[in-house]
Amino acid sequence: MIKILDSTLREGEQTPGVYFSPKTKLVIAQFLDLIGVDIIEVGNPAVHSEIALAIKQIAQAGLQAKIGAHSLCRIDNVQMALDCNVDFLGVFFSVSQKRLQQDYNICLETAIDKIVEVITYAKEQKPDLLIRYTPEDTVRSPIENVIEAATAAIKAGANIISIADTTGYTTPFHPHRSIYFYVKTLKEELENRGLYPQIEVHCHNDKGLALANALDAYRAGANIIDVAVMGLGERAGIVDLAELLINLIDMGEEEKNWQLNYLKDLYDFVSEHSHILIPPHQPVTGKNAFTHYAGVHVKAVTKNDRLYQSLNPEILGIKSSVALGMQSGCSAVELAMKQIGREDLAKNKEIVAKILQEIKEISKRGTPIHIEKELPEIIERCTIKQLMSKMISG
Repeated sequence: MIKILDSTLREGEQTPGVYFSPKTKLVIAQFLDLIGVDIIEVGNPAVHSEIALAIKQIAQAGLQAKIGAHSLCRIDNVQMALDCNVDFLGVFFSVSQKRLQQDYNICLETAIDKIVEVITYAKEQKPDLLIRYTPEDTVRSPIENVIEAATAAIKAGANIISIADTTGYTTPFHPHRSIYFYVKTLKEELENRGLYPQIEVHCHNDKGLALANALDAYRAGANIIDVAVMGLGERAGIVDLAELLINLIDMGEEEKNWQLNYLKDLYDFVSEHSHILIPPHQPVTGKNAFTHYAGVHVKAVTKNDRLYQSLNPEILGIKSSVALGMQSGCSAVELAMKQIGREDLAKNKEIVAKILQEIKEISKRGTPIHIEKELPEIIERCTIKQLMSKMISG
């Protein structure tokens, strides 16, 4: 079964302007645990003492998920993570030629020695610690460098090797730039050496392909996929948690593995505290994701909502809805009237037609019509007009 690592509290907080207090982080972690996330990556304690505090609090909260910290490949940073009593430690160090030469100014052998030293230290301090080694910018690094560094890391005690698409470089449409290729190649090369680590993928969304790449990795046999709520993260972010879970279920993973009914509350909470709105058209979690508008659509879904939906919203604990506006027909008006308890008038074809006419005029303002607040007022105006018309004609 695939494992999910949520990095909302680490990668997500690398979104410009986003800050989660320790109290907020604990609530988010509790939501993630209820959903059934396997690993919650909380952050790098070396960045700020408040991050260290949040990690400690979450680690002590009695959650089912493993609680993890992120760390530079430095013993002092690793010790700070260990002091937070984490179950999971992620250590990263790039082995790309450009980074080795232009950033670190060291050779591959020296880099590997450093990786081995840090992982060995972490394992000696806490033998049951789950350790992940990430060759940062994996997919733009020479594959032989990645294999050598991964081999040394595993022998030193790493349990997981993460394939990091740090810049959103991979694509499912190029045989040697697909994350499928990297997962398969790395697994096979390591197995040839008698090594069987878990393979994790971390996909950035710079070209809008993070989800596609994550599913490509799943198809290739990846064991762990990184996500964030709302896809938050550096630049264009990473894989969105809700979108990944829905697609994994569609690809055969058991729905019972995750409690999807907590997603809406989680997303609303993260949106509020990140000060980033969820786009209405966002798949799965957007306001319009299960809202039907055009007349032909609404008329069809009154008979069977699956005629215009491939995803059942009930697994998310929500229901389909209708919108009112220029594209609406009588069926939408009738449904909306029933929704606010006006079944008595919904059968009156004449009044429904008048309401629809007014809705189409109001829709020209270019903003949605709020059914609960505005429709009662529209109904009242139309019924008064109809009554006055009858009085005049009578």
